[in-house]
Amino acid sequence: MRVKQVIFLVLAAAFFLLPWIFPAVRNHAPGVAVLCGVAFAVLWGNPYEAVTAKLTSPLLGAAIVGMGFGMNLAEVLRAGAHGMIYTLAGISLGLGLGIVLGRRLGLQKNTMYLISIGTSICGGSAIAAAAPVLKAKAHDIAIASAVVFTLNAVALLVFPAVGHALGMSQYQFGYWSALGIHDTSSVVGATMAFGPEALEVGTTVKLARALWIVPVTLFLSMCVAPAGEGEKRKIRFRIPWFIPGFLAASALVTWVPVTAEPGSFLKELSKYLMIVTLFLIGANLNRGKLKELGVKPVVHGVILWVILAGIWCGAIHFGIVR
Repeated sequence: MRVKQVIFLVLAAAFFLLPWIFPAVRNHAPGVAVLCGVAFAVLWGNPYEAVTAKLTSPLLGAAIVGMGFGMNLAEVLRAGAHGMIYTLAGISLGLGLGIVLGRRLGLQKNTMYLISIGTSICGGSAIAAAAPVLKAKAHDIAIASAVVFTLNAVALLVFPAVGHALGMSQYQFGYWSALGIHDTSSVVGATMAFGPEALEVGTTVKLARALWIVPVTLFLSMCVAPAGEGEKRKIRFRIPWFIPGFLAASALVTWVPVTAEPGSFLKELSKYLMIVTLFLIGANLNRGKLKELGVKPVVHGVILWVILAGIWCGAIHFGIVR
């Protein structure tokens, strides 16, 4: 056990330090990190599973906020506003297709909604926000999270390869990643591997997409969530803390020029924090979670994801979305 713990910590430290010291490995580090985390957990077992499960969310948030320190707020808001219509169309299409497909497959209602919401908005964050509104059981949350996470891991490898094969510009790839990948961490990881402009575009558009957690959870509260006997429906929603944190960091470096230089360092540091976070996220997928998946939820998630990612890829490649 002690040997396993030491090797795990050495790997985590390596994924933070090596991309920082050796620029040549940076493009491949995000995908390799998540795959190493998955392989370690499935083949040997995560010795710090309880700790990494708690750490990944705050580390992910801290890395995203750190990236905000290197971005101009006006450009962030412009990119977010430009992608708003596409985001709304994608979320509407994703939820609609997800519900129709889930009913055809005979999925349980909460599993169907959670996978659809996770795919359409922002992966694990959307599932975490919607689960208490739907009064979803732990089993439903685990299945939806495992499906979405597995597809996120695939996206880290597939998206950059497809983007290069199609000759996408960094701007195009950033947009495609933001609209076609579930989780914010995987959007950051894939765009980081593609280039700095792709990273900035992907992060800002993705965070604008994540804001749709609020209206979607309000809709679930009012129209979908079950109400107890004699009770009124309760309106619940929450915004991931890293979104206002990212905007505040961008505002600081935009309006207080003296913070630009340290802000640039924090942005650079956050990239390597994200890579080690991807390793820890991968290490949270254990054998038990894989066994819980089942065929139907996986089929639901894969078909929905392939359709949405394919539509956005075609729309961007042929200039329909600019």
